[in-house]
Amino acid sequence: MRPAIFLDRDDTLMEANSLPPPPPPGARGDVVNPELVKLLPGAKDGCERLKQAGFALVVVSNQGVVARGAGTMQQVQDVNARLAELLGGNLIDAFYFCPFHPKGNVPEFTREHPWRKPAPGMILAAAVELELDLSQSWLIGDAQRDIEAGLAAGLPKSHCILLNRDTTLRSAAAQICK
Repeated sequence: MRPAIFLDRDDTLMEANSLPPPPPPGARGDVVNPELVKLLPGAKDGCERLKQAGFALVVVSNQGVVARGAGTMQQVQDVNARLAELLGGNLIDAFYFCPFHPKGNVPEFTREHPWRKPAPGMILAAAVELELDLSQSWLIGDAQRDIEAGLAAGLPKSHCILLNRDTTLRSAAAQICK
């Protein structure tokens, strides 16, 4: 078993909330066009450092855009593929995303789901499927629900890092790898 870094996608690795939303029923932060994917400063450097330190890198992302009907599963996968390409193609070990949202418009996705953060489902599924050691793993995200998901999955509190204006992925990687 190996340790992992669980990474939120939007506003952790790539810009999201600063972009214009897709047409209604899209919401601020929804990214469905791969051409709009832009890495945040320090994202690639931080991922490279974490990978070199021996961590599996796993993206765990709520994608309620699918439930709202403003994007498709394929569009989410296309954005993920573009993100992986910009990061260098082989840094991310796996992408997990939750297309469900209780206030959606698409009946098959309009509900709460154990994968939807702050629930720990994506992290727990990745741990089993990728044989990850949660006791040695970390989570990096930009929202409190990311931290809550990490804690609910059993990650140590000190291993859940909330990014802000002063803490970038690069500085979080430096903290983890010191």
